[in-house]
Amino acid sequence: MEEVFNVLPSLIKDKLMINFTDFNHVEELRLRIGRPVEVISDNHSIFLPYILTEEDGEQILGKLSQFSIYTIEEELKKGYITIKGGHRVGLAGRVVTENGNVKMIRDISSYNFRIAKEKVGIASPFIKYVYEDRWKNTMLIGPPQAGKTTLLRDFARVVSQGDRGRGIKPQKVGVVDERSEIAGSVKGVPQYTFGERIDVLDACPKAEGMMMLVRSMSPHVILVDEIGKKEDVDAILEAIFAGVQLIVTVHGYSLSEIKKRPSLQPLFQHGGFDCFIEISNHPHPGTVTDIKNRDSTSLLTSRVVRR
Repeated sequence: MEEVFNVLPSLIKDKLMINFTDFNHVEELRLRIGRPVEVISDNHSIFLPYILTEEDGEQILGKLSQFSIYTIEEELKKGYITIKGGHRVGLAGRVVTENGNVKMIRDISSYNFRIAKEKVGIASPFIKYVYEDRWKNTMLIGPPQAGKTTLLRDFARVVSQGDRGRGIKPQKVGVVDERSEIAGSVKGVPQYTFGERIDVLDACPKAEGMMMLVRSMSPHVILVDEIGKKEDVDAILEAIFAGVQLIVTVHGYSLSEIKKRPSLQPLFQHGGFDCFIEISNHPHPGTVTDIKNRDSTSLLTSRVVRR
């Protein structure tokens, strides 16, 4: 939380220190001008006895922009800023448009600090399902804040570093990080532990990024977060036909649910994916509830919830 504390007004930092002794479970810190500070921890909402003032908001924005609003013009178009440590700060306020497109957000009234979580090793229990002589095309399925991106991030590390104990050699990994969440890059430099064989396209649209990686970086495996659009699906199929393996995440609650989604139908019609990992945020984020093959058959010997 040190990188987050560096951006916060001292009074808010003091309130957090008084009310929390362990920040490992904090997922979000939501600051809204004129309203109490909200902390999301372990899927529970806690309001601190402090009302955010306009002066607080100006101080936060000043620190986020290093006191030069022009340095974050692109981020203001996207509605979020990634800070050191990979933490992402979502923004809300008055939206300025130009020719029907978002130009920037002004008069910012809400800040949502999504606390980055790096959990090295959480992919280890699932490697035996995802790797068999090669990395299988794998889809991580779960609702928002279920831990999909955290698990995807650790898979990227394992592919890049390899696993000597399992006889898995390191391979080249390409990451298309449209929302700067997987790698948490700051000025193009990933903030997480990935090993030596990773190439990241930060803030790049997914479909274009996958094709750029295939053409120019010759990755063995590509990782992408939150697929769903037709152009995403087209690019995934092109990458698969080019011999690249993919590990992706999808918003949803189950394989049966996302199979009904029209935009994703081509992936199932072509049998593009071999493994599906269903993830839940109950009883805690990162709970894997089932792992299925392309025939929707469970690969778990027991349906006990596993982390």
